[in-house]
Amino acid sequence: MDGASIAALGFVTLFVLLFIRMPVGLAMMLVGTVGIFLIRPQAALPKLAGEIFSEATSYPLTIIPLFVLMGNLAGVSGMSRDLYSAAHAWLGHLKGGLASTTVVGCAGFSALSGSSLAAALTMGRVSLPEMKRFNYDDGLATGAVAAGGTLGILIPPSAGFVIYAILTEQSIGQLFLAGVMPGLLLTLHFVVAIWLVVSRDPDKAPMTATIIPLADRLRALGRAGWIIGIIVLTIGGIYGGVFSAVEAAGIGAALAFLVALIRRSLNVQNLTDVFLSTLSSSGTLFLILFGAFVFKSFVGFTGIAFAMSQWVEAQGFGGMQIVLAFLAMFIVLGTFMEGFAILVLTVPLIQPIIEPLGIDLIWFGVLTVIALEMGLISPPVGINVFVVKGIASDVPLGTIFRGIWPFWFAMLATLILILLIPKIALFLPTTMFG
Repeated sequence: MDGASIAALGFVTLFVLLFIRMPVGLAMMLVGTVGIFLIRPQAALPKLAGEIFSEATSYPLTIIPLFVLMGNLAGVSGMSRDLYSAAHAWLGHLKGGLASTTVVGCAGFSALSGSSLAAALTMGRVSLPEMKRFNYDDGLATGAVAAGGTLGILIPPSAGFVIYAILTEQSIGQLFLAGVMPGLLLTLHFVVAIWLVVSRDPDKAPMTATIIPLADRLRALGRAGWIIGIIVLTIGGIYGGVFSAVEAAGIGAALAFLVALIRRSLNVQNLTDVFLSTLSSSGTLFLILFGAFVFKSFVGFTGIAFAMSQWVEAQGFGGMQIVLAFLAMFIVLGTFMEGFAILVLTVPLIQPIIEPLGIDLIWFGVLTVIALEMGLISPPVGINVFVVKGIASDVPLGTIFRGIWPFWFAMLATLILILLIPKIALFLPTTMFG
């Protein structure tokens, strides 16, 4: 059996294992090891052990548990609620303001947690009861939470960017900075989408909160100063070259712990929960990475990536055509697969194809993450939609899916803008110190 046939068999087997709900990391590890054995038996076990050891001892990967810890501490210390309260104080009185508050709150919390699921869960528990109290349409309310949560894999620190950086051997710091302006742009587009929905049908947001006096709004902003300060310090420090992305994660986690101590919000029980949750989330991501690199080695052994790049070159496809084709593929895959699984499955195949075409991998990484975000809220298996369904059990799934469409088109508009104007993503990475 030639390499191309083994590669095809490996991908089919992997999809079958994922379909029967085998953990992504274990599935890739198994398929990758068996595949290498079929091609070069003596290399299978050394490659498995070598890749696991290499990733387990990788210094850059310490960024994952540190940022996960920072997000968990932010939740325990009440900083996430302070952020929502500040956004509510400034936006709540506007038409559709509570939904906009939710999106802004998700954006802010994403800058600490780096997780779309954590952002949707945390902000959903705070904002959904509030929107229900003001008689917001269920579709608009749940759609805002599901869409706002997707910002967690675009706004740094993003676990998606970390995995993409490791797979493509790009700078984590540059990818983080590349996500800042697109993240802010997407947040703005979400707010505009809410405004358009409410302007078209005012009954979707029939009541608004009372206008809060300026002094109270400033006080609310001051209480959110802790979380804003940590975000500015970590991202600003990376941009200014003061410290690396890994050092930023350590500083951010230490500051979040300090804030929790100052607020006296830590006890033995919730501190144990924070560390157990951090270990669980980090362990899951590391298992995915172990499997990803074993599978990536298998793909390299088959030679399929090189053969595909030669085929693309022979067809004469342009760089933009290839990018559009891959983005469409990401959106389709995202409707029924988890984002991290898509990254580790596709990036080893895609990178050898797009690099010779002169496509900037930082820019392509931002486009990839946005396309994956679109999949997170797309039917039939939008992961974030099911997270929100778990919080709003009384809202039918059909209602939630209908509510996300304005936000899906806002994502599409953001994707098109970054395709047309790459500087939106590349300005900060190309001007960062060093």
